[in-house]
Amino acid sequence: MSKKYINGSVKIGDTEMYYASFGRGKKKLVVLPGLSDGLATVKGKAWILSSPYKKFLDYFTVYMFSRKNVMPEGYSIEDMADDQTMVIKELGIDSACVLGVSQGGMIAQCMAIRHPEVVERLVLAVTAPYANDVATDAVSSWIEMASRGDHKALMVDTAEKMYSDRYLQKNRKYFPLVAKFTKPSSYDRFMKNANAILKFDVRDKLSEICCPTFIIAGSDDKTVGNDAPGELKAGIKNSELYVYDGLGHGTFEEAKDFYDRIFDFCRV
Repeated sequence: MSKKYINGSVKIGDTEMYYASFGRGKKKLVVLPGLSDGLATVKGKAWILSSPYKKFLDYFTVYMFSRKNVMPEGYSIEDMADDQTMVIKELGIDSACVLGVSQGGMIAQCMAIRHPEVVERLVLAVTAPYANDVATDAVSSWIEMASRGDHKALMVDTAEKMYSDRYLQKNRKYFPLVAKFTKPSSYDRFMKNANAILKFDVRDKLSEICCPTFIIAGSDDKTVGNDAPGELKAGIKNSELYVYDGLGHGTFEEAKDFYDRIFDFCRV
């Protein structure tokens, strides 16, 4: 495989953290995915994951990280941010643009607050500064589904809360089929990631984020709610907000210019 695509891991304590890397540019972009990482990691998927980032590959080296493989009980978003910072420094990344999607955006907020030296520019996509009522209801229901091993219900409900009505009308019939091929051997990682979301709240620390920040959201987000983007914008002084009308939590999949906007913001 070309050196442009790297599937790697970094030892952290008594476990390891998988990452996928692609691109040869001088600038660094760190990507932190959402709660779905609790079901399937980035291991071995560098070539596949690079697809939306084709425009980035000459200007950036992109690193997409999973959470570490073995997570202790009570593992928090703050803990994830500390471990993530440790790992990127281990890889020789002194500072980077950081893109956090959904739960990854929560980790990215904590990185910018707790380790500002490593975050040059920050992109917060379809995320929130705390577990509001909408997020709590959604995540709690997914925890309940996972606890009883009902993967079909988990995948269908996740999709219903993620995509726009137009997308759902076209693709809803495929969700049960997808569920048949995506069930993990264990829900342990998912449960620990999900429970960390329920305890997350950095509203009183948002003012500590001082790097340029770009907030991206959909106008109809059934996973983190529609108030979250405005709360982030109000709390982070050096920030700008773009809202896709008619889209929801799956904006990063549905909006054709989603990654173009991130590229323009981070390339500065």
